[in-house]
Amino acid sequence: MEEKEGDYGAFMEKFELKGATSSNLPLQGLTFAVKDIFDMEGFTTGFGNPDWARTHAPAKSTSPVVLATLNAGATCLGRTVMDEMAYSINGENKHYGTPINPCVPDRVPGGSSSGSAVAVAGKLVDFSLGTDTGGSVRVPAAYCGIFGFRPSHGIISTEKVIPMAQSFDTVGWFARDLQTLKQAGQVLLQLPPETSNQPTRISIPRDCFETLGLPTDKIYQIMNASSEKVYSSELIDNEDLDGYIYKNVPSMQKFISNYQGKEATLPALAAISHAMRLIQRWEFKASHEEWINATKPNFGPGIKERIYEALTANYDDLDLCIAIKAELKSALDNLLENCGLLAIPTVPGPPPKLLMDATVLENFRAKAFSLLSIAGMTGFCQINIPLGMHNNLPASISLLAKHGSDMFLLSVAQELYATLKEQASIAWGSAS
Repeated sequence: MEEKEGDYGAFMEKFELKGATSSNLPLQGLTFAVKDIFDMEGFTTGFGNPDWARTHAPAKSTSPVVLATLNAGATCLGRTVMDEMAYSINGENKHYGTPINPCVPDRVPGGSSSGSAVAVAGKLVDFSLGTDTGGSVRVPAAYCGIFGFRPSHGIISTEKVIPMAQSFDTVGWFARDLQTLKQAGQVLLQLPPETSNQPTRISIPRDCFETLGLPTDKIYQIMNASSEKVYSSELIDNEDLDGYIYKNVPSMQKFISNYQGKEATLPALAAISHAMRLIQRWEFKASHEEWINATKPNFGPGIKERIYEALTANYDDLDLCIAIKAELKSALDNLLENCGLLAIPTVPGPPPKLLMDATVLENFRAKAFSLLSIAGMTGFCQINIPLGMHNNLPASISLLAKHGSDMFLLSVAQELYATLKEQASIAWGSAS
């Protein structure tokens, strides 16, 4: 327990692996940690489960992403705890313990990149590597009050990274400040610097904040006021996103008629979430069913049920879900045009308390995926921006941009951040 308090339980194993030492390297002098899903030569990649570690040999080579980070001069300080088989956004691991959220210790850290987020939030490293399939960087970043970046799908190599669901898997990263986040991004993304940080449209859909977010926290007003101050009110669009998706994704109407998502407050977003999770289950099953059946691993509560649901689900609607995915990307490409932004809550509220009742947690999880599935189903890039503590709980907002606009998104976040913090201070300072 003493060790856990020292490092917040973030690490599976600690070591020091020094990066390249030439002068003027972009990450020289920075330290980082690596989620236990990336292969590193000589280390056994554990995938959050002791049975996986027991049945797999040490890696013979290192993930290109980890190599690039080392070659850019950063020093690796260890491998971090993750949720089993990356199949949770909670951050609780029954085998290795739940990393302590440095921001709010009585609440979950978020998963599945729990240890990587905690290592950054706890100031144990400067930045860290994680993966984000359904929300596994964005959620722990929001819960731990730090920056988290999910890149455009396919922009960063996932070679030598254990797959969860390949159509959605991305390599993301965490940092406490935007400068470090951007420094790491320049190395990982390998994209030219963005020449403009001037958006042509800023979509701040009222329904996503009022229905899924927390209107009492005034984050909707904070985002609108900040966008108006830094850019212009003429760029801001508050059209409801759910109605836009329903009208512009033709396959959606058939899917909702087959699915109880019509009972949800935002039926189109609920259906998008359902479609994403069906494709995700199918791909997870294709990658891991053989190992699960052969090994019969010991899984923790919640994880076990989700994994066996993936193995036994009905996939009759799979083709329809894939059609919805393509149509949604097209519809949101049209919404954002050339250099548009979409602003939404990262998660539907503050981090749940540790060991929360499963029924309550499942409802929160369903709401969360209604938001998280937007980037998942479009392949768009997304950044979680922490706004500080409100009522002693971490608050944040997300910005999304079109596929391939990663450096643009990082530049816009840098441009907006000081004003977002200022407007949050004004809004919350005047709250009763």
